[in-house]
Amino acid sequence: MFRAERKAGSPLGKRIGDILARGELVGDDVVNELVANRIAASDCARGFLLDGYPRTVAQAKYFADLLRSRKLSEPRVIHLDVRSEVLVKRLTARRQCPKCCHIYNLLSQPPARDGVCDQDGTPLITREDDREAVIRDRLRAYECQTGPILDWFGRSRVIRIDGALPPADVTAAIDEALAQPLVPASGR
Repeated sequence: MFRAERKAGSPLGKRIGDILARGELVGDDVVNELVANRIAASDCARGFLLDGYPRTVAQAKYFADLLRSRKLSEPRVIHLDVRSEVLVKRLTARRQCPKCCHIYNLLSQPPARDGVCDQDGTPLITREDDREAVIRDRLRAYECQTGPILDWFGRSRVIRIDGALPPADVTAAIDEALAQPLVPASGR
């Protein structure tokens, strides 16, 4: 959403661009405004999926209030439960083509020729954020900031899926869980 908003050249997109250009993190106020604007778009009228939001309990509270104020359904939170070691192994195996941006995974979706993009023959790179130390830092940040969201939303809203399963099984488990009726929350 950050990239799309910046590309659109909106005032909010310009604010985001300025913040990122200074190397700062985009604060909750800006992120919340971005999400509020985005889910008001016509393509979200029948529902939407957010990936990576909310990241903090403060964002979760804002989001819950936003949904109530717009008379939208309470959210379902899909938590892909994967052990840290599995995540580190998967992410350190990720490679990207710097030219076409296609992403490969040496474990599950390797290129046809080792180290080279199938699409344009460019040597693949390991992104900085796919290095083990960076991944472990992100996992620690997740545990501290994002993990508490699961408790805040509670059992009736959080759908836990074994993310270590094969992708097709994860997809099937998500589809099955979302097909179940939403149980009303017990007031917050």
